[in-house]
Amino acid sequence: MFKEFKEFAMRGNMVDLAVGIIIGAAFGKIVTSLVNDVIMPPIGLLLGKVDFSNLFITLGGGVPYSSLTEAKAAGAATINYGVFLNTVIDFLIVAFVIFLIIRQINRLKRKEVPAAPNTKDCPYCFMAIPVRATRCPHCTAEIQAAG
Repeated sequence: MFKEFKEFAMRGNMVDLAVGIIIGAAFGKIVTSLVNDVIMPPIGLLLGKVDFSNLFITLGGGVPYSSLTEAKAAGAATINYGVFLNTVIDFLIVAFVIFLIIRQINRLKRKEVPAAPNTKDCPYCFMAIPVRATRCPHCTAEIQAAG
């Protein structure tokens, strides 16, 4: 059983998948940092010094909290729509980059040239016969050579 598992785990596709997941996770961290640390601060500044990661609604009313950290420390139930916006932007960037990568891969793939047909239809009985045939094996009609 261990030998079978080792063969399964060491297949090329499995190793490629593992590498892809690791690189994808690292790429996700880079995109998250890009969104949180580079993209959102200027947008927040343009919108009146808004910190998107600190936008939330406290459920149940009660004491107003000045920050999301303060509300979480108090155990208040919150809807964190600013964090959600950051996550949506993360997703859109990752989806766009994946789209660009897949698009480039599809361009680089060789276009398959269709193989030359090796059969043709008999003009009398319409059965498939070899292209080079001069007599149909089904109806025995003589076929003129193409050319």
